[in-house]
Amino acid sequence: MPSTPRPLRKLGFLTIGLFDEADPRRGHESTLEIIELGERLGFDSAWLRHRHLQYGISSPVAVMAAASQRTSRIELGTAVIPLGWENPLRLAEDLATVDILSGGRINPGVSVGPPMHFDDVKGALYPDTADVEDFSYERVRRLLDLVRGEPAGDFSGVRGFEVFSDRVQPHSPGLGRRLWYGGGSLSSARWAGEHGMNFLTSSVVKAEDREGPYDFAEIQLSHIRAFRAAHPDGGEARVSQGLVVIPTDSASPEQHAKYEEYAARRTPRTASPQGPARLMFAPDIVGTSEEIAEQLHAHAAFREVDEVAFALPFTFEHEDYVQILTDMATKLGPALGWRPGA
Repeated sequence: MPSTPRPLRKLGFLTIGLFDEADPRRGHESTLEIIELGERLGFDSAWLRHRHLQYGISSPVAVMAAASQRTSRIELGTAVIPLGWENPLRLAEDLATVDILSGGRINPGVSVGPPMHFDDVKGALYPDTADVEDFSYERVRRLLDLVRGEPAGDFSGVRGFEVFSDRVQPHSPGLGRRLWYGGGSLSSARWAGEHGMNFLTSSVVKAEDREGPYDFAEIQLSHIRAFRAAHPDGGEARVSQGLVVIPTDSASPEQHAKYEEYAARRTPRTASPQGPARLMFAPDIVGTSEEIAEQLHAHAAFREVDEVAFALPFTFEHEDYVQILTDMATKLGPALGWRPGA
């Protein structure tokens, strides 16, 4: 097996937190139980995917707050909060509050761009300002400045019986170093690096070269290198990779068959760029931990990261996630050189 120059240092996982509309509490409780399990298994981080007007986590900050009170060590992240839905000032307050409550354990990941299906929701989201809202990187910069303690207002001091601050309160000093940008393009990678953020790269990238060839791992590698070239920390700048991997070491025959069918249904989209955005999708990796480790060690982008947040498949059952996470922590992680608390 080829060696990787960056032994795996941090092992994390990502969940979408699906729920049944008729019983949303059960789904949210399942998500919290999975995070608790992740902590017991030694995972370094648990990440929450974000879904608006769907049957997944619509308020990851609230779920992180709940998880922070049921765990003590595991880091909690978002991958990612789409800032087109958010007011950066209010989000900065919420993130800082949860970071304080968690003891400095949150890793907010964000992205930019207009909200998904904007024409369908703009009347409810921005009834008076939809045509002038700025969904560019400037929205991230505003959040960065506010989280890092830059002024949010023009006054600080006492008025009457009340004391006011000119910056977001509470202020969590370390939070500004734990902000991540989730990007799939070269421009996003460079921007995140130039602004001193961390970089989340997932199982989706943009194939921006129309001439090809289209190799997902090589495209992702180019983003990682562009990010680090632009970052003040250079080669030490933090990158986390979020591929879909499904270890089957302890899976039942029924689970194994379900996992293989899931991956097979999604494989055709990995052959070439998809849609106007020319998105390239990474194949899901299903197999024993030894088989998965061999494929990852041969993956050009994986070889340059030492942190991962492996994405759990969207539609599986709670017991499937328990099996997958247990195999990740006890079989796959060690096969990649990871040790709990290392």
